[in-house]
Order: sequence, then structure tokens, then C-alpha cells
Amino acid sequence: MSIYLDHQLKFPKPEEAFDNGLLAFGGDLSIERMLLAYRSGIFPWFSEGDPILWWSPDPRFVLYPNEIRVSKSMKQLFRRAPFQVSFDQAFDAVLEGCAAARPAQGQEGTWITDDMKVAYRNLHTAGYAHSVEVWEEETLVGGLFGVSLGKMFFGESMFHKKSNASKYGFITLTKKLEQEGFHLIDSQLHTDHLESLGAKHISRDSYLKQLKVALKAETMKGN
Repeated sequence: MSIYLDHQLKFPKPEEAFDNGLLAFGGDLSIERMLLAYRSGIFPWFSEGDPILWWSPDPRFVLYPNEIRVSKSMKQLFRRAPFQVSFDQAFDAVLEGCAAARPAQGQEGTWITDDMKVAYRNLHTAGYAHSVEVWEEETLVGGLFGVSLGKMFFGESMFHKKSNASKYGFITLTKKLEQEGFHLIDSQLHTDHLESLGAKHISRDSYLKQLKVALKAETMKGN
């Protein structure tokens, strides 16, 4: 059963989640709780007006950086290089772009509420949340953001104003993460878009084991 969270900084075990992945509700979106959630295989996802909901689905949708699939048309696009990609140069603009994007299937509105914007801005200021910007000359035409811990990247949302712009940014990011030895990109829930790029389901148990290994790189880096 899902558990109500109070002021104490703790979560129930991910294995205690409902079949739909809902684990707990309540608590807050402080930096400390958000980081504990990510490190525990848990993430927040809720709509405006709802309580804070925390999830740990089984299975989990992930992408291994060295398994990304780049289509022939995307390879041709990269050869033409119509876009320029930057990192952490316009975090707020990317966040707002993602919030304004068309809701995912089954959603009535964005999950990137005003409270979530504050939470991710705080994580960005603290050095944990990062953005990828896709530009056409000086115009922002796409992007994505997520959280990085150890050798794990938790992808949160993406948007585009030009065809293939977000995919262009995601592929660029994935290649960068592969070069830097990242183990996994956590996409959390299935999307056809990411499946076309090579993302797949793994069990929650497998995910939690791989998460633990990827986070050890964070500890080693700090030693």
C-alpha cells in the first residue's frame, strides 16, 4: 500500500509500490528529499492540484548509452548539422519549454507544475539538474533536462519546436554520456519516441541493482 510521508526524510522500500508503481504521497520537494528519491529508484510525478506522488514502477524503462539506435535519416541530419547543441546554457528556458509541451498521452496537463519547476531549479543551482539546448542559429528550438548522479542520468522531459530537434539533442547527450562512462539513462516510463532510439524495459529489481552500481561511481569520485 502507498504510504503518507511526513517531515521525516525517508521513503518506503520501492518493492512496496502498488502494481501501477505508486509508492507514496506527501512529503516535500526539497533538494534533500529529491536526491534521496533518485538514489532510491523513486521519482515524483503528479498533476497540478494533486498531492505530491512518488513512484517506483516495475518494469522500468531505460536506455544503455552504448545501445542507442540512430536511424539513417538522423545520421543524414547530423551530417547536415542544422542545429547546434549546448549544455546548461539555458536551463530555465528548457524547463519552460518542456512544461509548455503537449501533454503525454493519458495526461490532461503537464506534470511540471510550478512547485516542480522550483524543485528542479534548486537542483540545477546545486549542480545536479542539467539541461541540453538545441539551437537553430540563436533560436532555441528544442531541448531536454534531467538529473545526474554518479554514472546515472535520469531523463525527465524534452520538447521541440522544430522537427527532430529534441531527438538531435538526446542523441548528442547520449553520445556524451557514453564517452563519460555513464551506465544508464533512466527514462522511467515507456514512450514510443525513446523506444525507437533503443530504450527498453528492465525489471525494477535489475534497475535497482544497476542503480546501486552506477551511484558508487559518485562516491569513488568524491574520495
